Amino acid sequence: MAEYWYFQPGMEEKARAFFAETPKPEIMQNFEIRERDFVSAGVASAQIKYALKRLGVPSEILRRTAIAAYEAEINVTAHSKGGSVTSNIYSDCVYLIFKDCGPGMEDIEQSMTPGYSTADEMVREMGFGAGLGLPNIKKNSDVLHIVSERGKNTVLEIIIYY
Repeated sequence: MAEYWYFQPGMEEKARAFFAETPKPEIMQNFEIRERDFVSAGVASAQIKYALKRLGVPSEILRRTAIAAYEAEINVTAHSKGGSVTSNIYSDCVYLIFKDCGPGMEDIEQSMTPGYSTADEMVREMGFGAGLGLPNIKKNSDVLHIVSERGKNTVLEIIIYY
């Protein structure tokens, strides 16, 4: 099993304390993500953004969250047999957990390289699969954690502080 961590500068200690504590969220949302359902792809990320907007979260955080969530949602739709996203909203951050139903990543570091893609022809014809999903998620996240292994499920966790 491979694991990847990324922390924006100054966020590692805060994030490790968050994971050690596992606080109860103020708002929790759960969404199913279906394999190859590009018609519904983006609905979960839009609902997450809407919940944050209702809470008065700053527009820059809304933008970053929408980008990270959408990219992850598209990755699950395009590259797996479906999965789910759980959005936990706290007074100071949003914590997103994406879980898919395989097939896992062979090399997480390589998958983080801009332009690297394992998308098939159908996904590319639909305008996806440019290899920018994970780099965009990283760019817009304060904390990114990926656990994956070829032939197994992938878990992607994102924290964005506000």
